[in-house]
Amino acid sequence: MPARTVVRHRWAEIPFESITPSITRKFITADRLTLAQFELKRGSIVPRHSHESEQITYMISGALKFTMDGQEVVVRAGEVLQIPSWLEHSAEALEDSVAFDVFSPVRQDWVDRTDHYFNQPPRAQ
Repeated sequence: MPARTVVRHRWAEIPFESITPSITRKFITADRLTLAQFELKRGSIVPRHSHESEQITYMISGALKFTMDGQEVVVRAGEVLQIPSWLEHSAEALEDSVAFDVFSPVRQDWVDRTDHYFNQPPRAQ
C-alpha cells in the first residue's frame, strides 16, 4: 500500500479567485474530491454546464435557483442539493449567497483552468 499523508489546510489562507465580476471561489483538491466555497452576488449566473463529478451543494447563506432539465429548484441557507454526474445545470443567485460544494471525482477542469463555461454566452435551458 502506498504511503498516505495527512494534509491540514487553513481555509482562511486559501485565496479567493474572481470567476466573474460577481462570483468568487476558492477550493482545495484531494486525490478523489474537490471542496469549494463560492460567494455569489445577487443576480449572478453560473451558466449551464455539466461535469463528470457528482456535486453536493450546501448553502451557508442566501439562495440559489438551480435549473436542470427544465425544473427549477431554489436552495436556501441550511439546505443541500445533490446533482448527479453529467446533469446539465445552471444557477442564479437570488440573494447574495455563500455555498460550499463537494465534487467527486476531482473537478479536473478547475485544476487545469479549462472551466471556460463561465465565459460562454448563455444557452437556453
